[in-house]
Amino acid sequence: MTSVPPDPSYEPLGGARDLTHRDADWSGLQVAVVGLGVSGFAAADALLERGAGVRVLSEGTSPAMAERAQVLQMLGAEVVHGAALPPAPEPGTQLVVTSPGVPPTNTFLQGAAAAGIPVWGEVELAWRMRPREGAAPWLTVTGTNGKTTCVTMLESILRAAGLRATAAGNVGLPILEAVLHPEPYDVLAVELSTFQLHWSRSISAHASCCLNVAPDHLDWHGSYEEYRRMKGRVYEHTQVACVYNVQDPQTEQLVLDADVVEGARAIGFTLGVPARSMVGVVEDVLADRAFVAERATSAAELCQLSDLAPDPSADPPPHLVADALAAAALARSVDVPAAAVRDGLRAFTPQPHRTQPVGEVGGVRFVDDSKATNPPAAAASLAAYPHVVWIAGGQLKGAAVDDLVRANADRLRGVVLLGVDRAVIADALSRHAPQVPVEVLDSTDTGVMSEAVQAARAMAHPGDVVLLAPAAASKDMWSGYDVRGDDFAAAVRALGEGR
Repeated sequence: MTSVPPDPSYEPLGGARDLTHRDADWSGLQVAVVGLGVSGFAAADALLERGAGVRVLSEGTSPAMAERAQVLQMLGAEVVHGAALPPAPEPGTQLVVTSPGVPPTNTFLQGAAAAGIPVWGEVELAWRMRPREGAAPWLTVTGTNGKTTCVTMLESILRAAGLRATAAGNVGLPILEAVLHPEPYDVLAVELSTFQLHWSRSISAHASCCLNVAPDHLDWHGSYEEYRRMKGRVYEHTQVACVYNVQDPQTEQLVLDADVVEGARAIGFTLGVPARSMVGVVEDVLADRAFVAERATSAAELCQLSDLAPDPSADPPPHLVADALAAAALARSVDVPAAAVRDGLRAFTPQPHRTQPVGEVGGVRFVDDSKATNPPAAAASLAAYPHVVWIAGGQLKGAAVDDLVRANADRLRGVVLLGVDRAVIADALSRHAPQVPVEVLDSTDTGVMSEAVQAARAMAHPGDVVLLAPAAASKDMWSGYDVRGDDFAAAVRALGEGR
C-alpha cells in the first residue's frame, strides 16, 4: 500500500474542485444528469435543491420514468427522455453526473471528457454532498459475488451495536438519499459495483473491502484487467482498514497497489485459522486477530458457525462464512464489540434467492440460489453441498464453465439444463463429468421451470439437495433472477402438493 495524505479536495477530473460538501456553493452550476432511474432522480433532486441548473437526459422510457420526469420538471429541471443522447453536452455544461449503467464508451460521456467536463457517478456526488463536519463514516464493499449479503450482514451488526446505520448504494437505497437523510446516520454500509467505482475518485472510506474478483461485466469494462482495476478502486484513500480475501490473492494485490491514508492497515479474512491482523475460523468459531490489543498471542471470539446457518439442518455454506468474516472485520474497524457482531449475525436474514431453502419433498431439499448469475457464484453455492442435483443455464455472457464443472463433478447426482446457453454447459459436462446424468430442456417458456423441478426430483436421492444455481443471467427467459427464483419456489410448492 502507498500512503497518501487525506485530501478532501482531491479532484483529478478538472473543475468543481470546491464542491466537497453539501454546504458549498452549488448554485448556478450547470449540470447534465444522465439517466432517469432511481439514482439519476436522486442526483437531479439533490442538485436542484441546492440551486444548480439541471438538464436530465435519458434514452429509456417507462411509466416510472415518466413520473420522475414530471416531478423533476415541476422542480425546475429540463428533462429529455425517450430520445438518443446527443454526441456531447450542451455548451455551458460544467458537470455531468451519470447513472452507473451507462458505460464509459457512451458517445455523450466521451464527448464530455473531450470537452474537459468532469464526469461523476452518483456515488461521487453523494460523497461530495456529505456535511462539512461530522459526516458518517463509510464502510465500502465490492466484489464479483457476495456484495449484498456482506453489506446487509454489516448493517445488521452495526444496528446490533446500537448504531443508526443503513445499507446503501448498489444494494437498493440510493446513497444520496442516505447521505442527505434528515436524521443523520452514525455509519453507512455502502455496496459498490464496478460501474459505480469507475466514476468515483475522491471517496475516502473509513474501511473498505473487495470480497473476490472473477471475470464479469467484461462487455462493459472492455477487459478483465480493467474490471479488476475498478474493483481495486474501492481501496483508494481508505483511512483505517483495507479488508481483503486471503483465499483470493488478487484482492491482497489490489490493496498493495492502492494509495491509502497513512496508517491504514491491511486486514485479511480467511476460512482457515487467522494469522495476526486477520479474522478467520478456529474449529467452529469465527475469531478476530486483527482488532484486539494482544493480537500477537490471542484472539476474540466473534460468533459460532451455527449462528450463521440459514438452514438449521446444514452447515453454513463457505461463501456465507466468508461474507460474515468480511462484514465482521469492517464492523470491528469502527469499534463494534464482539458481542454485537454475534448478535447482528444471528439476527441477519439472507436476501431472497441467495442459497434460500424453499422446501423439502421426500427427503430431498430444494435450495434457491437464482442470484448465482455467473460461474464463480454457482461454484460457491455448489461447494456447500455434498450431493447435488443442479439446475443451471441461462445467459452465460461468454463466461467459461469448464472449471466450474470440473471442480464439482464428484458432487453432481444429476443436472437439468435450460436457457439459451444450455448447450455450452452440456458440452462441458460431457467433457468433464460424462458419468453424470443430464437432461436438457429445450423449451424457452418460463413454465419449463416446473418441468425442471420434476426432472431434478426424479434424479435426486433422499438427503440430496436440488440446487437452482444457474451460473448465468436470467434475461433470456425471465425479467430478472428474482422472478426465476420465484418460479422455482412455486414449482417446488406444487411438487410438494402433488400437483
